[in-house]
Amino acid sequence: MSKLPAEIVASALAVTTIFIGMVFHLPPWAIFITWAGTFAAGGPSASVLKKFFPTMVVGGIFACAIVMCFKVASQYFTGTPYILAECVILFTLNATMMSLARFFPALSFIPGMFFGFASFFATYFGKFGPVPGDPLFALAASVSMNAVGPIYAWITANFGAHHHAPEESAQVRVREAVS
Repeated sequence: MSKLPAEIVASALAVTTIFIGMVFHLPPWAIFITWAGTFAAGGPSASVLKKFFPTMVVGGIFACAIVMCFKVASQYFTGTPYILAECVILFTLNATMMSLARFFPALSFIPGMFFGFASFFATYFGKFGPVPGDPLFALAASVSMNAVGPIYAWITANFGAHHHAPEESAQVRVREAVS
């Protein structure tokens, strides 16, 4: 059975994100961030997913912690002192998040942290999720949608025929002929 072009498979999957966003008010961009990120990390393989999922969740958790700390700081500070408190909070928690990679090999894929980090902030500040503006619901929504991205990458890779540049096509044909 011949595969559909990857562009068709990927576009059909992209269409599903419209319904995810409309019906469930979940952040469809979080799917695209980790879908593309999966391919940028080497493609949907067990080794990529093993390093991808934990870091993505850690990034979302730290982003949520930053928002919650900002809320606490806003109860005690205003104006310039509040901005300085935000700087200290962001610097401290971001540095801590990234430093985890030094101590835990399973968390060494720092870009994955930022996929989760960015997805959380876009979800929270975009007021997406089952309870818009609630940091814990935003965390759940962004992490769950981030988890869909690698699944879409796997579907695209396994059910779509990828286009190769002319020089890549020649190499692919030679590899296929040899094997």
